Order: sequence, then structure tokens, then C-alpha cells
Amino acid sequence: MTDLLTPRLRLRPMRAEDAQPLFALFGDASFMAAFDSPPFGMQQMDRWVARNLEHQRQHGYGLYTIELRETDEVIGDCGLEHMDLDGTPEVELGYDLRRDLWGRGLATEAAGAVARHACGELGMPRLVSLVRASNLASARVAAKIGMRRERELERDGARYLLFALVGEPGAD
Repeated sequence: MTDLLTPRLRLRPMRAEDAQPLFALFGDASFMAAFDSPPFGMQQMDRWVARNLEHQRQHGYGLYTIELRETDEVIGDCGLEHMDLDGTPEVELGYDLRRDLWGRGLATEAAGAVARHACGELGMPRLVSLVRASNLASARVAAKIGMRRERELERDGARYLLFALVGEPGAD
């Protein structure tokens, strides 16, 4: 995995030491409410990062850590994850951003960069995003980068919207 640069962001391969700054997201009860999950403890955060690092080793792609280029501050993650969806292998584009930075277009900027990289350099013909049905902001990010809503589904007792991108992503 190589770094991806946007006008405001650096997306770099995730590292084990990112667990502490990413804890600012996943340890935040309001942020985790979007996932119907209690906030992570630090051990859970360490396991989450380790799982993502193993995914990178196994698949050659994974989550990037998002940094603000101006300050090098870690503000979230965005990237690709192999998943099985109803018996079909898919590559999911996911994005998580610190709450105090929502509404500034940063998630769209990061997701667009990863989508272009996935469809371009990595040659992936299709990406999906699973968005909680109640998460309108994440649904807007998916739509802004050119993903189209395919259907609703239930997974682990929660309702999701499945967005898909086939071909080249839209502008960010």
C-alpha cells in the first residue's frame, strides 16, 4: 500500500501505533452510536487495528489512516476491506472520521481518493459500501463519489443500505 494524497489529506497505510489516536473516534460514545455499539476500550482498539493490519498482509489492501496534511494529525480511517455479503465476495469501501470534523467534505475527499486508487491502480471492477439506514451523512458521501444505491438489507439485526460503484468513481 502506498500513500494517497488529496489537497487536505494524507492517507497512509495503517500502523499499530495508530491505535491510540484512532481511539479518539472509537472510544467516543456519540461516534459509536452510529454503529449501535458501545465505545471501545483501549484493548479492543488494539485488537481492531491488529485485525486491520492482518487484513492488509493477507489481501494487499486495507484501511488507511487519514492525516491532515497541514498538521499530520490523525483524524480517521478510510479504505478497503474484503467481505462476504450473502455468499458473494465483495470489497467494501469504508470511512470513519472524527466527529468534530464532520460536515467539511473530508470523508468525501478520502473516500474519493481510495475509490479512484481501487478502480484505477488496483483494477477493482466493483466496490460496495454498507451504510446504516439511519446514517444519512455516510449515504451522501457514497453518492457524492458516484456510488449508486442498490438495495436495503439486514445484517446482524441492523438495516443497511448497500451502495455500489462499478467502474470509475465520480469527482470528490
